[in-house]
Formats: sequence, structure tokens, C-alpha cells
Amino acid sequence: MKFQFPKHKGIFITGTDTGVGKTLIAGAIAKILSQKGKKIGVFKPVATGCKKTKKGFIGQDAQFLARCANSKLALDIINPITFKTPAAPFACEKAENKKVNLKKIADAYKQICRNSDFVIVEAIGGVKVPITDRLNVLDLAKAFKLPVVIVARSKLGTINHTLLTIDAIRGAGLLLAGVVINGYDETTKDFAEKSNARIIAKLGEVRILAVVPFDNKTNMKKFIIGQKVLKNLKKVNWLKI
Repeated sequence: MKFQFPKHKGIFITGTDTGVGKTLIAGAIAKILSQKGKKIGVFKPVATGCKKTKKGFIGQDAQFLARCANSKLALDIINPITFKTPAAPFACEKAENKKVNLKKIADAYKQICRNSDFVIVEAIGGVKVPITDRLNVLDLAKAFKLPVVIVARSKLGTINHTLLTIDAIRGAGLLLAGVVINGYDETTKDFAEKSNARIIAKLGEVRILAVVPFDNKTNMKKFIIGQKVLKNLKKVNWLKI
């Protein structure tokens, strides 16, 4: 990348796909650390499918993260690049005739770092999602130089998606902090769902940071984080910063 990001303490959260719960997990971590008295910076470099307001396009993810971290920074700093179209950023560039401004991302991140003890960067989609024609999420992760946390589904198919993501992250020379399995059904009788975390840990030679149960009390639109989510993530040692 042309623009280098400042070195800072934090984590980079990616997923095996879209809709796996990256924002929920990022927000829960931000909330936990904020409650410990830490000044947490949350950052969503690029968001798509945003809603138009009087202040421009605003992403729901950025609003959720800001609320969880009790951040006073403006939403256009927390989430500097927004698109209306619900698609990969590179596709949005074409659809909306608007380029992803990498300098704007770098400038916003510098401001977040200056105002935080710890940063939580949430990516968009999976690691191969194209940001521009020459840059994908994995490239962004390399520029941030932060330990990477993968958020994965608990259901059938997650082994393949998670192992591919692990290989991509390690192949890029990045430090993999571990995997969070999200949305686990505690009442399931499905063998695949019961065994996925164990198999991913073994075959991926990776630490399962947490298996987070599905919690029907979790409602992102109302900024509620379920107690099951918080309870499981509070057990994770690497949150003790």
C-alpha cells in the first residue's frame, strides 16, 4: 500500500464470509474492554449497503461499534468510506462512480490511534473481498500489521471456509490470534456443528478463542449485546490487555 498505518496495539477482525457476526464480536470485545477502563478505538475502514442521512451515508456497523466502545469520535472517522450499494467495495466503485480513498482511510486511522489505548479494526466480508482493483481485505490487514481474529460460523461448511481463511492469513505472513466460532446452537443434535470447533483447531493448528452461543436477546439494531456473547468472550485471556 502507498499509505502506511501507524503501529498500534489492537486486533484486526475478519470473517470467513459476510454475515458471520464480525460486527457483533467486535462490538462485544469493545464493550468488554471499555468496561475495564480502556480507551478503545473502533474502526470500520469501508462499509457498503449504508443508509443515507442528512450527514451523508452512515453504516449500521459503525454506529454499533461506536456505541459499544463509547466512542466520541465522528462516525465518518470511525467509518471513513461508505457506499450505498450492498456489494463488494470494488463493485461499488463501479456502481456509484466513486473511488475508495486510501488516504482518507489512513488519516482516519491515525486520528483513532491518537485517541485510543487499543484499536479494533473490523474488515468487510472475507479476506479476498476486493476493496479496489488492486487491493483486497488481506492487503489491508497486512498494512495494519495487527494480530488477526477470524470470526466463523458454527454450521456445516465452516471447516472449509475457515481453513481456507487460515491459510490465506498465514500465507500473507500475518499473526493469527485465533478463531471465534459464532452463533453456536447449544441445543443442537447436529454432529457437524458439535465437532466443527474441535476439527478446525486440530487441522488448522489454531486456537479457538471462544465458541459463542446463539443468543436471541442480541439485537444489533437496538445496540443490545446478549449476555451469552459477553460471558463467553470475557473468558478469553487475550482480552486482558
